[in-house]
Amino acid sequence: MTVTVKALGQKDAHHLAPLIAAYAQAMRRGAPRRPDEYYAELLTADRTAEVLGAYSETGALIGFAVFFDLPDTITGLRVGQLDDIYVLPEFRNRGIGRRFVETLKIEGQSRGWARLRWIVPKPVDAAATGLPPEPGLYEEIASLSSSKLYEIPIDPLA
Repeated sequence: MTVTVKALGQKDAHHLAPLIAAYAQAMRRGAPRRPDEYYAELLTADRTAEVLGAYSETGALIGFAVFFDLPDTITGLRVGQLDDIYVLPEFRNRGIGRRFVETLKIEGQSRGWARLRWIVPKPVDAAATGLPPEPGLYEEIASLSSSKLYEIPIDPLA
């Protein structure tokens, strides 16, 4: 299968919105979200986030990845931070996630990144999805960081 990976912009929001909704559904397991084109436009125009899209041979958007280019205070260099990879279920296990990572490694070389950090969310309960558990791509190509990732909750209504 031939897949093309390229940067997404606001013009791609209409095609990105259903994938964001599917990703949210897969991660939260609640009621399905409606595709939100306005949010997809905001995401693709965000001044800090960047979005890559994977396109099938037919030109359909079948996956996305969200990443950031950040300063690294200790080294004075820049680092990439990969926050999300989502590929439609029917296109998984075809190397698309790996293509996103390879694309970011090449991009990182051109930007002078010291490393690419990948924040991987807790897995969704396989029993709830009806899918067998699979090792993640991150377990195959990345090493577990010695750092711990902590979250500080903030009440947006406070």
